[in-house]
Amino acid sequence: MQTPSAWSLVLVRLFIAIGAALTAGVVFGYPKLWVIGVLAAYLGWNLYHAFLLDRWLNFRRGKRPRSAAGVWGRIYTGIYRLANRGRERKRRLNRVLKEFRKATGAMPDASVVLNGENEIVWLNDVASDYLGITKADRGRRIDYFLRDPDFVEYLRRENFDRPLQLVSPVKGGRNLSVRIIAYGQDQRLLLAKDVTRERRLEKIRRDFVGNASHELRSPLTVVSGYLDSLSSDPELPEGWREPVREMMNQSARMKSIIDDLLTLSRLEASQEPADEESVDVGGLTALIRKDVLAARSPCPAIDLETDSDVRILGAESELYSAFWNLVQNAAKYTPADGRILIRWFADDSGGYLSVSDTGVGIPEEAIPRLTERFYRVDKGRDRIKGGTGLGLAIVKHVLQRHGATLDVESEVGRGSTFTCRFPVERLVHDDRRVPATREAG
Repeated sequence: MQTPSAWSLVLVRLFIAIGAALTAGVVFGYPKLWVIGVLAAYLGWNLYHAFLLDRWLNFRRGKRPRSAAGVWGRIYTGIYRLANRGRERKRRLNRVLKEFRKATGAMPDASVVLNGENEIVWLNDVASDYLGITKADRGRRIDYFLRDPDFVEYLRRENFDRPLQLVSPVKGGRNLSVRIIAYGQDQRLLLAKDVTRERRLEKIRRDFVGNASHELRSPLTVVSGYLDSLSSDPELPEGWREPVREMMNQSARMKSIIDDLLTLSRLEASQEPADEESVDVGGLTALIRKDVLAARSPCPAIDLETDSDVRILGAESELYSAFWNLVQNAAKYTPADGRILIRWFADDSGGYLSVSDTGVGIPEEAIPRLTERFYRVDKGRDRIKGGTGLGLAIVKHVLQRHGATLDVESEVGRGSTFTCRFPVERLVHDDRRVPATREAG
């Protein structure tokens, strides 16, 4: 059997009171006055409790409510429980906020909380040291303090996938890696990390590689010269011809590695964007196709499709190096009866140079590491093929200098597609060229 609710009891008591008033009216006369008197008393009782509730809510909310019979007792208890839950949530939120502030305060990196308008909401002490911001600056826009054009553009584009390299506005010799992380509703967390030491070590490494490559070049040239003379000497014993031929191959491979190292060092040493000369992509890819076909025998068929009259604003020699490495790699790992497709096209989002092949393919787990220096998917096979392990690293740095990115799609046993994506800012139309050309073979 269910217990009647509080509101059911209220109604029952009201009807009982009205019934008693009618009975008294019948006995003593004036039944309407008796009913009106009972209703007025009931109304007064409810108004009294409403007054007590209002006073408790406004002046004594932190204290326990007074006890009351019936439905008013339930209302008091319910509101008190809700208030307790709200206070407990507030206490938990304050604890979380304190822990967050302690954690970010202990971080070695600058941390700044921004709202949707890029105004400063909160910052830790390191932000004052790195960015020159104080707690008195809360409510002001972050780009008022970080006025570097690259950072302003970084904020405007709202593309925070990659960190931005900046020089500290407080200490000019300090290099910062700045990253913005969006969270919550129109909230952003700006993190600035001091990478001065890493940049210095990177410069030392680049200088060492460049200097060592230069120093190795001269003795290697001498060795290669003597090997050339030995190989053409008719008096060279037959048993030495194969070892000399192998030494010549390894010398040529070492020369390729040194050349690639020097190219990579030069690209890494340049912090400025690439030049903006107008590069005929169709003509450049046609030249690369011709060079690769001439350099490799046997070579898979190489098709060329130029579906756009758009040119790239960039450094032609660097673009040649990047595209040549992509096509050379495709030719290296595609069987002689396979095919390679070089395609240049553009749309409203940018320009695309893709190199597709029907070669051996690349395992999915190896794709993220392809642009690392000296990384090889299959070390034994790559040594036989004669690669340096630096080609795709060169491609990555050339594309970075042109504001472009490299996408890789591959399936083992079916082939790969490398796509260079150039931003719209790097493209220019050339109405003199025929919009579409095809070369096959």
